[in-house]
Amino acid sequence: MTRTQVVIVGAGPSGLLLSQLLDREGIATIVLERQAQRYVEARIRAGLLEQGTVDLLIEAGVGERLQRECLVHDGFEMAFEGRVHRIDLKGLAGKQVTIYGQTEIQKDLGDARLAAGSDLRYEASNVAIHDFGGARPRVTFIHQGRPQELECDFVAGCDGYHGVCRASVPADAVRTYERVYPFGWLGIIANVRPVAHELVYANHERGFALCSMRSSGRVRYYVQCPLEDKVEDWSDDRFWDELARRLPAEHATRIQTGPSVEKSIAPLRSFVAEPMRFGRLLLAGDAAHIVPPTGAKGLNLAAADVRVLYRAIVEYYKTGRETLLDEYSDRALGRVWQATRFSWWFTSLMHRFGDDPIGRKFQLAELEYLARSRAASQSVAENYAGLDLD
Repeated sequence: MTRTQVVIVGAGPSGLLLSQLLDREGIATIVLERQAQRYVEARIRAGLLEQGTVDLLIEAGVGERLQRECLVHDGFEMAFEGRVHRIDLKGLAGKQVTIYGQTEIQKDLGDARLAAGSDLRYEASNVAIHDFGGARPRVTFIHQGRPQELECDFVAGCDGYHGVCRASVPADAVRTYERVYPFGWLGIIANVRPVAHELVYANHERGFALCSMRSSGRVRYYVQCPLEDKVEDWSDDRFWDELARRLPAEHATRIQTGPSVEKSIAPLRSFVAEPMRFGRLLLAGDAAHIVPPTGAKGLNLAAADVRVLYRAIVEYYKTGRETLLDEYSDRALGRVWQATRFSWWFTSLMHRFGDDPIGRKFQLAELEYLARSRAASQSVAENYAGLDLD
């Protein structure tokens, strides 16, 4: 049996970021990941970072390339009924957001952990968490064909919605809340020029659309689609035509088309599990909560969890106190519920929910109110750019 201080299950951004931060404080970690390294590094996910996430990456020593290559946005646009209303993040909330792809963050963190000689075990199967209610949790798994066992002080569950960590908790010890949305997002990546300098969110009678980007020469665009649709139903030509229909004319005429590099359909859901601590097992990121991507909160929430959790673990090893560990779940969930509410609200405002004439009128009335009210726009800006809850 091998002993370490913290076992981290999951080598996505939250798991590697936690490992990186703890390592810089002299706290030993072992990271287990059931997928191959190449698979994890190739996943296409988020690309919009709140300032708190950027600050944490810099604190972790992985912000150099981010600061050199990122795009910084002072606002974003909301389009409806052929109009455009800009949310001035800097003017209304005093903040900016940063565009830098999750795949790049994953690479930066992976390179940093490799340079530090960290213990990352990819393709670890049959992972099981034991005795996390006591002082000496154990984790068993199979790696490179051999059964292995780790003893530790803490297990950090950074293994996502379908991971083993939350599933290891007795059903009567956790309460879950979920809302599944009746549509998906068809997303593409293409190496073309963005239609605008900032992100464009479009409410249209045919459905939602989003024009995002990863760089000045690579876009990430989405259109709302039925859950029953398949990727093969959507040729590139069909996608570009549908996107143009959903954007105001001033943006549609600026669409630069090209072959898709990646194309996928993602379902949308809101999900929260309470609490986030079970003895010496602590959940972070998608293992504890999922938000629809409309508000760009998924990766940022995971980073916020990691910030609170890593400081709590550091306090424990430096002082022996568990004050921050005892507060971890409540502090993390305070932010989680605020972000989940905003993501639900923004999703409800911008998407088509079947044939619902009065619902459509409600959406347009609220969008009109946002366009006229500084206070309403300021609320959107504060939530979108990230609330100061720590």
